[in-house]
Amino acid sequence: MKNRPKHSSLAPLLMGAVALVALGACQQMSNLGTAVSKDPAAAAQGVPTLASADTDMASALLALQALGPKPIETLSAPEARKQPTLGDAVKKLLQDDGQSTAPEAVASVRNVSIPGPGGSQPARIYVPGAARSPLPVIVYYHGGGWVIADLDTYDASARALANQSGAIVLSAEYRKGPESKFPAAHEDALTAYRWAQANASQFGGDPNRIAVAGESAGGNMAIGVSRMAKEQGLRPPVHQALIYPVAGNDMNTESYQENENAKPLNKAMMGWFFDKYLRNPRDGNNPLINVVDAPDLAGLPPTTIVTAEIDPLRSEGQLLAQRLRNAGVEVASNNYEGVTHEFFGAAPVVEKAKEAQAYVASRLREAFVGGSAGSGS
Repeated sequence: MKNRPKHSSLAPLLMGAVALVALGACQQMSNLGTAVSKDPAAAAQGVPTLASADTDMASALLALQALGPKPIETLSAPEARKQPTLGDAVKKLLQDDGQSTAPEAVASVRNVSIPGPGGSQPARIYVPGAARSPLPVIVYYHGGGWVIADLDTYDASARALANQSGAIVLSAEYRKGPESKFPAAHEDALTAYRWAQANASQFGGDPNRIAVAGESAGGNMAIGVSRMAKEQGLRPPVHQALIYPVAGNDMNTESYQENENAKPLNKAMMGWFFDKYLRNPRDGNNPLINVVDAPDLAGLPPTTIVTAEIDPLRSEGQLLAQRLRNAGVEVASNNYEGVTHEFFGAAPVVEKAKEAQAYVASRLREAFVGGSAGSGS
């Protein structure tokens, strides 16, 4: 899709919002949450998320606000699943600018069903164009705190990864809390990986070149699959791409404090997600959840980690990168400033999302050809 024109219909609203910040009228945008400022004094008091967001991200956040989302932490799980998402905000921006909201084109998309321990789970196979099979495969897990979202919510990310990496993407659904508690989603994630290994050749994939990737809770499950594969003697993924992953249960990290009330993810929402998915607080200490303190990180696949500045999960993602390096795992990581949690799939309107997608895709391509992608930053 084309870039959003500079004369976006939300531009006047954005300029007005920035002017309000400059005038100290931050309370007028309090429903956009607070996030860290580069000014320590301002950070201590909390400033609107818009004040830290770059222009593209701020436009997307304003579009999301215009859709009237309710605070997830005040809702039941069924109610939360009906709330507008950042993906909906992207579509609104495109519509307001007269652009197409059609999804990024791929050669083919096919829905399949994967038998699992809790019954069959839907999955979706995205095949990129102009390529010969067998192609490498990415098993992708969407975000949503193990409670909300689905294959459609994260459709844009799956399409972008397929096209830019040249790999078939298997986007796998999983059971969610509170209906299915921990470790149900993780069990389904491993089942999808096993299914991909057993069936890759049936959909044009190479069973010897399978990577895992995921966003947020999906990133948590991706590294969980790598760990479980190692424990169970399965062929390991050739790479793991972890995009702002849930990697710990410490909700008092630096980034949690800085972004306690940020949007679209904040501390209260993460507490709500943990409450809905975990059976009890002790589950938060399980190495599948509290990955940064897992004792067995050595021997995991080469890893790419993406974090966002305006995100409660930033600190644990960065700590995970360091813990993996300390365990001898080859890691490249990049933190994107001026953007929030969930930015990765917003490439039609957020330039940093395009950069992050290109970064992850390049790492995956190198993994698929067996080259070294370097140690990163």
